[in-house]
Amino acid sequence: MSTEENKDIPPVEESLTEGQNPDMGTPETTAAPTQEIISEEEKWQKEAAEWKDKYFRLYADFDNFRKRSAKERGDLLATASGEVIKDMLGILDDFERAIKANESMEDLAAVKEGFGLIHQKLYRKLEAKGLKPIESNGVAFDVDFHEAITNIPAPSEDLKGKVVDTVETGYTLNDKVIRFAKVVVGA
Repeated sequence: MSTEENKDIPPVEESLTEGQNPDMGTPETTAAPTQEIISEEEKWQKEAAEWKDKYFRLYADFDNFRKRSAKERGDLLATASGEVIKDMLGILDDFERAIKANESMEDLAAVKEGFGLIHQKLYRKLEAKGLKPIESNGVAFDVDFHEAITNIPAPSEDLKGKVVDTVETGYTLNDKVIRFAKVVVGA
């Protein structure tokens, strides 16, 4: 091309306005996508902040629930044990009277009878609260109810694998074992 033909075509730099990129078009078209990106980013940041706030509130609510439940459980146990202790105070009074009476008592049969009555009263109070002894002697050894202290040769063939003697009585409270029976098992 000659220079005369180039006179009609303006140079590229001169045809662009200031701030305009030759690849992007006019400045008005470049501002809109940038604004969209910024508003989209702000939208996501706002949503993230809302979720974060919800998470912290939910976590705080759960923590408060956990603490409140633990406190209520502790209060319930304290109240329940207070009721049991209140019921046992009468028996404690009976023991104190028996000890005082036994200081000058010479009749051994009366002392035995007194302690038998106190034991029976205590047993009835505990039984009313749901306490039951675990029957052990002569029954098959069961690890769910018994704790074997030792094995001895079975006195008879029918006592093999069964409880021969109970060293310490086991108890259930409302059908849940609270103390295993300590037993001797026939081998």
